[in-house]
Amino acid sequence: MGRSIHFFAAVFLMLMLVMTTEMGPMVVEGRTCESQSHRFKGICVRQSNCATVCQTEGFHGGHCRGFRRRCFCTKHC
Repeated sequence: MGRSIHFFAAVFLMLMLVMTTEMGPMVVEGRTCESQSHRFKGICVRQSNCATVCQTEGFHGGHCRGFRRRCFCTKHC
């Protein structure tokens, strides 16, 4: 009786492990559109400054990019 309980517990644990790996989190990655900021002036040094200006333009965020350090705004499209 003791061995059968351990056996079924082990089988149940393995079954749960397989189920959780098969049904892992479904991550849907959408496209991200970028546009150069029209209001950001100067060299983009801090990502947070760029993101703040982009939010005033109606975007979700922004980041500094390129050799010339321009601010590019991003949003989900």
